[in-house]
Amino acid sequence: MDLLTLAQATPGETALAAFGLTAVLVVAVAAAVFVIAAVISIVASRLDLGMKFVWLVFVVIAPFIGSILWFLVGRGRVPA
Repeated sequence: MDLLTLAQATPGETALAAFGLTAVLVVAVAAAVFVIAAVISIVASRLDLGMKFVWLVFVVIAPFIGSILWFLVGRGRVPA
């Protein structure tokens, strides 16, 4: 929304735009926290250095999918 449109907007439209922006911001922060948690989990895992590197590269290239796969598949395959 540019400033002219925002100046002509009704209070309801402004509130809706603020709600939408807030929702997008919350989702973006949650996704960033999820990816950071995956990176910390990978680094702290007992995998060998090569596999840690592979998982970290995967999370960097495809952050959301890589993080989901790490928590669903990768963590369960860590040797005891």
